[in-house]
Amino acid sequence: MTARKLLTHNGSGDQVEYAGITASAGATSAGDIPALGANGRLDQSMMPSGIGPENGVLPATEALSAGDYVNYYLNAGTWSCRKADASASAGLSKRAHAYVLAAVAQNANATTYTDGKNDQCSGLTGPEVYLSDTVPGKAVSTPPTGSGKIVQSLGTATSATEVNTNFGRPILLA
Repeated sequence: MTARKLLTHNGSGDQVEYAGITASAGATSAGDIPALGANGRLDQSMMPSGIGPENGVLPATEALSAGDYVNYYLNAGTWSCRKADASASAGLSKRAHAYVLAAVAQNANATTYTDGKNDQCSGLTGPEVYLSDTVPGKAVSTPPTGSGKIVQSLGTATSATEVNTNFGRPILLA
């Protein structure tokens, strides 16, 4: 879709088109009119402090795929992230704390999100989704069963590819 534009007065008696801005440059953008970006949303740079996604940047100790749920942990004294895992071999030590929206190479920095919508999932039937006990980092529509595994709700599937994130406390199965 072609971006919509406004007609504005240029101060000399003429009218000119104005497209608006899709990202703020700070104080130099004061008085500009915002325009939605290609995703149909306002850019984060236009939001006031405290409004926006809760995210962090941590080194990934393994390769991550877009949409993976991750576990935060101390790795040789440095907070890092890895794929969350509900299997019996992982236990509570690999519960999900966040997710990534972009693929990340091992040892690269990962931007992680603790709330909002993870729109990089697939095959969900929901409505509630859980951390997988068979494929680390993935969401599944059926809770794990079996001794030593964990059941952790990740949120609500709003489609086959999107989860409205609301991390539940993990339950270790006896």
